[in-house]
Amino acid sequence: MKRPLWMAYLLLTLTVLFWAGNFILGRGIRQMIPPVSLNFWRWVGALTILLPFGLPRLWRQRQLLFKHWKLVALLSIPAIVCFNAFIYKALQTTTAINTTLVNAMIPVFIALIAWAVYGERLGAGQLTGVLISFLGLLFIVTRGELMLLKGLTLSAGDLWTLGASFAWATYSVALRKRPEAMDPIAFLTLLILFGLLLSLPWYLWELADVGGFDLTTETVASMAYVALFPSVLSFIFWNSSVEQVGANRAGIFIHLMPVFSILLAIAFLDERLQAFHVAGIGLIFSGIVLTTWPRRTGG
Repeated sequence: MKRPLWMAYLLLTLTVLFWAGNFILGRGIRQMIPPVSLNFWRWVGALTILLPFGLPRLWRQRQLLFKHWKLVALLSIPAIVCFNAFIYKALQTTTAINTTLVNAMIPVFIALIAWAVYGERLGAGQLTGVLISFLGLLFIVTRGELMLLKGLTLSAGDLWTLGASFAWATYSVALRKRPEAMDPIAFLTLLILFGLLLSLPWYLWELADVGGFDLTTETVASMAYVALFPSVLSFIFWNSSVEQVGANRAGIFIHLMPVFSILLAIAFLDERLQAFHVAGIGLIFSGIVLTTWPRRTGG
């Protein structure tokens, strides 16, 4: 039985919440763990969590998976190899404002790729919702002073974020190629296996160039978080929700990232809720409602 639409939107919201924690953590431990190492070992941890559930499913669906292994291998490049490695690399140098702004391009990239590849267009209501939501994001990151955008400049870190955004948009649009009969846990397990194999040369290069990292309470706890929440759970939630609501509608939820960053900062960093926070959050939620509101069919 198909699950209700609100459940897909709840899973998308949780996905972005876990990602917000991933961004904050990635910035906080940037001096402790090199970016490719963090990405590589998070997926080793995720695979360890998944294997007890994934191996039986891989065996049961071995014929289907063997038939589509090239598709899964290709999808692993933007999803496993590139996205988070690029984000962690970006967080080494770029500012929080720039990272949030550039990452907010994901819904735009999704719309452009879906249009270029499949001829899919955003409706007027969806386009308006994306623009309103993006305005709310700008309002938050500039603290209500939009003129600050004139002073922003792109750094090397911002280009890494731009690459990450394009990689995730590509993966999200290409997800429609995954056969419906393919078990989501089996798919994710195989996706990670291919991603780790393809990431290994990059990881070994970084290891030889900058070295590894120390196993401390902080690094182990960080790895445990990124392995479970923004890796295993977020991928399962995102994949299933995109399959139900489509990449364009799912993409707009990326704009919740600064909202959760604000709430996490208030909860853990003793920051205070400001008027521009409230205004920006209101615009973001208004945009999401417009984008996800069911469209009427002709009659």
